[in-house]
Formats: sequence, structure tokens, C-alpha cells
Amino acid sequence: MTRKDEREHNIEIGGRTVPVRLRTNARARRIILRTDSTRPDGRAGVVVTLPRGVAAAEALAWTASQTSWIARQLGKLPDRIPFAAGAVIPLFGQDLVVRSAPEARRGVWTDSEAIYVSGRPEHLARRLADWLKREARKHITERAREKAQALGVEIGRVSVRDTKSRWGSCAVNGNLNFSWRLVMTPEFVFDYVVAHEVAHIREHNHGRGFWQLVETITGETERARAWLNAYGAGLHRYG
Repeated sequence: MTRKDEREHNIEIGGRTVPVRLRTNARARRIILRTDSTRPDGRAGVVVTLPRGVAAAEALAWTASQTSWIARQLGKLPDRIPFAAGAVIPLFGQDLVVRSAPEARRGVWTDSEAIYVSGRPEHLARRLADWLKREARKHITERAREKAQALGVEIGRVSVRDTKSRWGSCAVNGNLNFSWRLVMTPEFVFDYVVAHEVAHIREHNHGRGFWQLVETITGETERARAWLNAYGAGLHRYG
């Protein structure tokens, strides 16, 4: 997807300031409006995708005419879930309760019911986020190597980031990039996303040959894609 000239604006809806992010996409054929609950500042807003040649003023005027729809959609968005004691977060699809363990000296660890975070409570959110990212990189790297061996290819560097628009990507040199939030998905989804990107080392397209390759190294491909479409965006509520 080609994006450029991304800009931030605000509109007023019912006395509430709603952030509006404008994006130009060369492939868009019309103005597209969607809600956005994944902003780093925690505020819910909207994203407006513009075709080439549509001015920002025109897009904002059109967005302002959709305030009733925007207000209804924002009202449906789930609440953000901070990394805090008592929060319930998924780890490989299993819901675990976050527990503060200030007297412990074990870092972060889990059992079948909880994630325990040692150290001072005010540092819990940062410690948990850092641990989840480390876990993501470790498990993704291990799984990617397994998939690469099965295909007879070599992976490059594995990176994890908090990407919003995609769950993974593969560079032409074999470097792989993934969303660290994959550690929150069920196992079959996690396996599919890693397999998808490793398969791109051999097939840099989404043709029939690519999908046949993916299906040789992972199962439940359609189910995994359906899960991501239905629930993937909700993972950005956490943290």
C-alpha cells in the first residue's frame, strides 16, 4: 500500500475533540472513513483515506458531514486496557490476570492463571510491555527458523515493532518484521502469520504458488485469516 502526506487534524463532535488522520493512497478510488482505536495517546479518532487529487479541505468537509456516523461508531469502540494489576490480557490466546509482585526478584513470569510482574508497581506497565516484546521476538524467531528449515530457505534479521497496518512483512533480503502483539493471538494465528512471512522469502507475491507454499508449513490458514479480520484490531487496545 502506498501512503504519503499523512496529516493530523481535529473535528468537534458533540463537544468532544476527535482527532482525524488524513492519508493519501494512490490505490484508493474514493474517500474511505474508518474509526481508529489504536492511537499511541489512547484517544479514539478516525482515519480518512484519500485518493490522489483530493484536497485536505474537501476531505475534512466531507468528514464533518459524517459526524452522526462517527459518533455512533466511536461509541461502539471497546475501552482501552492498560497494563496494570488486575487487567486481563491474552497470551497466545489464553487470558491471564496481571499481578503485581513488588517483593519478588524474578522479573516477569507466568503460571496457568496469571502474569506476575516484580518490582515497584509504578514500573509495572513498562516492565510488562518490555517482557511481552522480548517474548514475541524469542518465539517468533524460533518459529521462523523452523518454518525456514522446512522450506529450505534462510531468514535474515527478525525484528518486532508495534505496527498498526500489518502483522508482518518480509524484505527481499530475508529480513522479517512482525508486530509484537502476535504473542496475544491464539497459537494457530501466530503460526500462520510467521509461516506467511517466511514463505515470502521464496515467493514475493500472493499468487497461487505462494498460498500453496504457505499451506505446506501451517494449517488452518483460512481460520487464522478470519480470526485476524474479526479480532486483530482489538489487540491494539492493550497497553
